[in-house]
Amino acid sequence: MIPEVARAVDVVRAGGVVGLPTDTVYGIGVDPLQEEAVARLFELKGRPPARPIGILVASLEKARELAQIEGVGLELAGAHWPGALTLVVHARVILPDWVGDRNARTVGIRVPDHPVALELLEAAGPLSVTSANLTGQPEALTDSEARAIFGDRVYYVPGSSPGGAPSTVVDVTGSQPVVLRQGPIRL
Repeated sequence: MIPEVARAVDVVRAGGVVGLPTDTVYGIGVDPLQEEAVARLFELKGRPPARPIGILVASLEKARELAQIEGVGLELAGAHWPGALTLVVHARVILPDWVGDRNARTVGIRVPDHPVALELLEAAGPLSVTSANLTGQPEALTDSEARAIFGDRVYYVPGSSPGGAPSTVVDVTGSQPVVLRQGPIRL
């Protein structure tokens, strides 16, 4: 494990915010089970508390431990994971109110296609991750750009995100998939 990833795992476990490169945009993330950490993430971004936040995981198997991924969702995951596709699915476990959409019992979940992100997710477990930017502003693509936004309030794993656009988001909780945000993967 690279030293920066090992340090990031310690930061996550201590309730801190980490920056990480992904295959789409540079992200900032926290342990989704720590309410104060998620609140800090929302505060850093200026993100409205009612806006759901998704989860990144290391593999389809890890995703299926948290969420019901079946049917068309399983087909899409099989075709596009790891990759720039976020699936909105029903939670398999009871997630905290501050993760996903608590009223619908859904969560956005994704397996990124970036070796550093996957190494961090494998070591730390699932992370609530959002783009490294202030709400409504352009997304950071590198740790340097993220540092210019958030300063020393985040621990940054070095790296860049080659995708340059947020993931495609598809709701697969109904009878037909619904694209909620168009991104790099065209469906």
